[in-house]
Amino acid sequence: QVQLVESGGGLVQAGGSLRLSCAPSGRTLSTYAMGWFRQTPGKERDLVAAITRSGGATYAADSVKGRFTIARGNAKNTVYLQMNSLKPEDSAVYYCAATRTNYSGQLYYLENEYDYWGQGTQVTVSS
Repeated sequence: QVQLVESGGGLVQAGGSLRLSCAPSGRTLSTYAMGWFRQTPGKERDLVAAITRSGGATYAADSVKGRFTIARGNAKNTVYLQMNSLKPEDSAVYYCAATRTNYSGQLYYLENEYDYWGQGTQVTVSS
C-alpha cells in the first residue's frame, strides 16, 4: 500500500508559478510510474503529465505543454510538477497518482491504470 501526499498548491496570480510535490508515506516510489491529474467541479479527472519509472521519459497534455514540467527527485522518491505561466483555466484540484510497473520506460495515460492516489491539492489562479 502506498500513501501519496501532495503539497505545494495555493493561490497565485495569472502568469505566476507553483511547484507541486508528491511524496510517499511508508514506501519508495522507485518502482512506480507516476502521473499528475487535475479535476474541476462537474468534470472528469484529466491527465496533466506523466513520467516513467526511470524518469527517462515524460508526457505533458497539450493544454500545459511548454508550461508544466514533471520530474522525479534525485532519489526518485519525490515527484514534482513545476507549473509556470499559470492561467485561470489551470485552476483545479491536482492529484498525484502512482502505478507499480516492471517496465522502466512505460508511460501511463489512463486514470484506471493508476493504483494509488493522493488526497489532492487545490490550485487557484486568479486573473
